[in-house]
Amino acid sequence: MTEGDLPFSGLRVADLTQGVAGPHCAFLLAQNGADVVKVEPPGGDWGRAIGRRHGSYSAYFLQMNRGKRSLALDLKDSTAREAVRRLTDRADVVLEAFRPGVMARFGLDHASVRARNPDAVYASITGYGQEGPNSGRPTTDSVAQAFTGFMAINRDGDGIPRRIGVIAIDILTGLYAFHAVSAALYGRAVKGNGGRHIDVSLQKSAGAFLAGKMIEYHLEGPEPQVVGAPVGTFETADGHININARRDKHFVQLARLIGRSGLPDDPRFADSEARVANEAALLGILRPAVRRRTTSEWVGALEEADILNAPVFGFGEYLGDEHVRATDSVVWQRHAVVGNVPMHAVPGIAAAPEGSFLATAPDIGSHSREVLGELGYGAGDIGRLVASGTVVAPGGE
Repeated sequence: MTEGDLPFSGLRVADLTQGVAGPHCAFLLAQNGADVVKVEPPGGDWGRAIGRRHGSYSAYFLQMNRGKRSLALDLKDSTAREAVRRLTDRADVVLEAFRPGVMARFGLDHASVRARNPDAVYASITGYGQEGPNSGRPTTDSVAQAFTGFMAINRDGDGIPRRIGVIAIDILTGLYAFHAVSAALYGRAVKGNGGRHIDVSLQKSAGAFLAGKMIEYHLEGPEPQVVGAPVGTFETADGHININARRDKHFVQLARLIGRSGLPDDPRFADSEARVANEAALLGILRPAVRRRTTSEWVGALEEADILNAPVFGFGEYLGDEHVRATDSVVWQRHAVVGNVPMHAVPGIAAAPEGSFLATAPDIGSHSREVLGELGYGAGDIGRLVASGTVVAPGGE
């Protein structure tokens, strides 16, 4: 499938978001063929500085902004605001991620855009939504993990709630926003619904993801029943492995593998309910036994016994794994600034070939002249905007 054959080919997106959540939504639109213009301030999207910075890029920025064009300008300047208004006037989708009320000051809020472009699908991505007591509060991924219960179900050995080590809520929010925008575009194209305003928050996205756990909490309290036993991560002679042997037939086989074939006859472990009730005693038997063999030995033995398992990989092992390579799950892309970068495939979307526009993230303002030209600005006007510092556009006169 060529870029012109992608489902959103011809769709125009004004991406006024920064960080991870909004850019992730726009990235998914771009990978499906949309022409995404990323509007960022002269110093660049603050997402360029998440973690270690490599030139004008961070690892997250490289991932979340592939296939976009960068227009860098200062929205505090009236001329720059007019340029962005022109951009939103012709856009099919407008994405913003400012606190409620900020876009209105720029004349770029939903009401203002709708007055000029009634068919635009406009998505606002915030921490707590457009309304409610917390709507004006600043939010980050870690704050959302704390507020929504995500940390409470991820406690360490001392019982202290911990954030998981990835910007998970932002990524989830981008996925939910992409889903909502895509549905709205379908409604517009097929049912003639016109434009609409979509309100997506980190809080609601995390809540939607945790909905099953919330119901579980309501029905069972803060200490719900474990999913089964034995299920968990076990230390091996040289690493760790995850084993799921909660079904009776799998437990029989696991007992045989550790040389304790009589365990299933023990009333404490005779069926799944008994094993859950006596999980601590069971794990006390299993853990020392699992430590006697290496991870690879256990993987082989458990596979032969048809017991669910997986070695606990770091990213190095994952990237080098035979299955990952065989399924083209990761494509290595050559980047002019950072060198070879592993780009993971998005489920349902063909991986962009090496060197493709869809495989690379833009430098700050690298498409400013091109985009402004498309918006009706002449070379002289663009030159003056660049000279004044209102617009960033590397290269050119």
